[in-house]
Amino acid sequence: MRGIAFLTNLLVAAVLGTALSAVTPARADDIEVTDARLSVTEDGAVILAADFAFELNPRLAEVVTNGVPLYFVVEFELTRPRWYWFDEKAAAKRFQLRLSYHALSRHYRLSTGVLQQNYATLEEALNVLRRVRNWQVVDRSVGLADANYEAAVRIRLDSALLPKPFQLSALTSRDLNLESPWKRFTFRPPAPVAPPGPAPVESRQPKEVEPK
Repeated sequence: MRGIAFLTNLLVAAVLGTALSAVTPARADDIEVTDARLSVTEDGAVILAADFAFELNPRLAEVVTNGVPLYFVVEFELTRPRWYWFDEKAAAKRFQLRLSYHALSRHYRLSTGVLQQNYATLEEALNVLRRVRNWQVVDRSVGLADANYEAAVRIRLDSALLPKPFQLSALTSRDLNLESPWKRFTFRPPAPVAPPGPAPVESRQPKEVEPK
């Protein structure tokens, strides 16, 4: 009887352990934001350049090669800390990148909205995916104060856009989770340049004519 009770308790513990692991969020694979910087164009818009370091694990590489597209989201926020009130959110932007494989052409395709580009290998497509350039995150019509802002950027795989069976698997498997922590850095807009004032008016007094 004691042996049966021991085996029963062991089985119950195994079942409970499996159930708990099913509801515990899986830790995502790491993506490192190796570089992020903002610059201001001549017309006053703010653009972002960022570099990400990551690889697709074998499971994700197999998923995309079998025809399931992967959707990556790049997110950006710009806030101005204020000690006397809530922080001011100056900007919040995001854009989506779709990585897919087309068996007929044997090309990987990277799409951003209506723009798309084909690549011969997965590594070539990933090299482009890892680099963000000239992304306008603040419109020139938005007036930024002459103060320090906190900028933040991250990239993640949007598992909510995977097919349903993969979404369920992503709840318990880290193989289908991929995201970076927020990369935060300080940004101070350049002080606005005052427009040139009116040109000085040169005044010339007529010469006095000496009487003869």
